[in-house]
Amino acid sequence: MAGPEVGGSGNGSGKGRRLPVLALLLLALIWGYAWVVMKIALNYTEPFTFSALRTFLGSLSLFVALPVFRRPLRPVALGPTAVLGLLQTTAFVGLLTWALAGGGAGRTSILTYTMPFWLLLLAWVFLGERLKGFQWVAVALAVSGFILILAPWHLRGGKSTLLAVAGAIFWAASAVYAKVLRRRHQVELLSLTAWQMLLGSLPLILIAFLAESPSSVQWTGTFVAALAYVSVLGNGVAWLLWLYILNALPAGSAGLATLLTPVIGIVSAWIQLGERPSAAEGAGMIAIVTALMLTVLWELLRGRRSP
Repeated sequence: MAGPEVGGSGNGSGKGRRLPVLALLLLALIWGYAWVVMKIALNYTEPFTFSALRTFLGSLSLFVALPVFRRPLRPVALGPTAVLGLLQTTAFVGLLTWALAGGGAGRTSILTYTMPFWLLLLAWVFLGERLKGFQWVAVALAVSGFILILAPWHLRGGKSTLLAVAGAIFWAASAVYAKVLRRRHQVELLSLTAWQMLLGSLPLILIAFLAESPSSVQWTGTFVAALAYVSVLGNGVAWLLWLYILNALPAGSAGLATLLTPVIGIVSAWIQLGERPSAAEGAGMIAIVTALMLTVLWELLRGRRSP
């Protein structure tokens, strides 16, 4: 459900682009609908127990894929990979699932996908990547949308909202850290993802045993299907699709998955879970989606100007 740092350059056109575009749409559907699936799964277990299960099993699905795609199994830079796991898996997944347990799937998905705007700010501070052009407008729109969704004048739903935003900030921090890690070490993306997810799942397992009751999981058919969806489709299959898209499409085009995912999450939650946003929430969501569109447009324009 959460993608890595976008950083690929595509090639090919016409018929050669159809398959990557279909892959992108499929990826957005998998990740977008995962929010509804996770919300349903949390009816049968507690948030950190579910986080531990989905990330541990998800990492195993990636380890199965490594030899199939002839990727290296041995970890590189194990210490930095563990730090990445703490940021991207322990903190990000743990917080977003905790937020989802107390909030709506559509609302949580759109707040989590404020990540690109936190990433812009963190990259400005830590990587010296200055904001330009549309990026300032996108950040302003995202902040406006966040305020409308948070609705501080009502003083309700604050905990879930803050947890989702905290998760988005940790996701952005993990992207910045991953960029630094990949500058300093020769790492293969699929192998790095598998190892960071496995290492990041271990603290979640510990938290689940200390703070929750993993033995109380209701192993119904619905829960098993939801867990399989999130672990295998949402992690294993989705990551392979993502790597294929990064190799086949420009980075800006690949970023459309980031735009489509929360939209699908909102629509799916509205249809299946009856989560109808208020007028203020709807306006906030539109502002954030518009900001995402501006971010993707900026990436596309920047890609065309590059030699």
